[in-house]
Amino acid sequence: MANLVYKRVSTDRQSTDRQNLVLDEAGIEDPVVFEEDPGTSSRLHPLERPKFGELITYSRPGDTVHISEMFRLVRGTGHILDVLDVLHRDRLALRIHDGAFSAMDLTARHPRTGELLSTVKFMVQTLAAAGELQRDLQRELTYDGLRAAEAKGNKGGRRPAVTAARAASVRAGYRGGQSIAALAREHHVSRGAIRTAVADLLPEHTAADQDALAPELPVVLDMPGKVADFLRAADLEPAERTALDQGVTVRRGQGYTLRISAIPAVHRRLLDRCQPLDGTSAIPAQRKARREYENRVSNLGQ
Repeated sequence: MANLVYKRVSTDRQSTDRQNLVLDEAGIEDPVVFEEDPGTSSRLHPLERPKFGELITYSRPGDTVHISEMFRLVRGTGHILDVLDVLHRDRLALRIHDGAFSAMDLTARHPRTGELLSTVKFMVQTLAAAGELQRDLQRELTYDGLRAAEAKGNKGGRRPAVTAARAASVRAGYRGGQSIAALAREHHVSRGAIRTAVADLLPEHTAADQDALAPELPVVLDMPGKVADFLRAADLEPAERTALDQGVTVRRGQGYTLRISAIPAVHRRLLDRCQPLDGTSAIPAQRKARREYENRVSNLGQ
């Protein structure tokens, strides 16, 4: 009887580090790994994905399919029931090692009819529907937050850097006495972009060359689960996505926190990304979770 491990990430900027951690902690013996190409969308039916198809072809009755969390394999209710039918047909067991489904035997069947137990089917449909509702709400909140920001004149996303064509003008303006803030407003870029363009002209440049600042060291912070759920659906930079994917889940009653190790700058950028959770369109629990995370990030400077 073989242990078949299935892994998947939704974008090519994500990694399987978190899945590896959960599966390694499970102590699976002699795993045979089937990993989809990066960026394999959850919208593609599991039975149509190349690596899951290979897993089913490779499997033999009595084998066990292992996944870190249910959503690595399926998203919608229909997908779950389709996959369970195939696993039952091929007499395969399913073991989920983290998340809401981890304590359930999803392959349990009625001893006489052979059909999926009604209680199991009900729980699967309920939990899957709750997961879909959560993702839909996250998308709606993100959209509403972006619209609110646009109404205030903020288009969102990263502000453009200073182009080579503008660099000479920026440097001339700085030499002429214009402040970094004024140059940023004039050229519609961030202050950081202006600082980068005039880095060698800044007063601290010489001192930095003589005595370079030590690099920032990673700091461990607990991110509330509601913030983590929101950020997983957000468009993140590679360093931010890596920090999120490598976070360790810590169960807190019915919820959880994600223990993230990253340099302070990454923690601050992740805090900026969840700004929509502070808006009126967010539910109270999300606003509270963001405030808690903001307090923890703010304490980094103390």
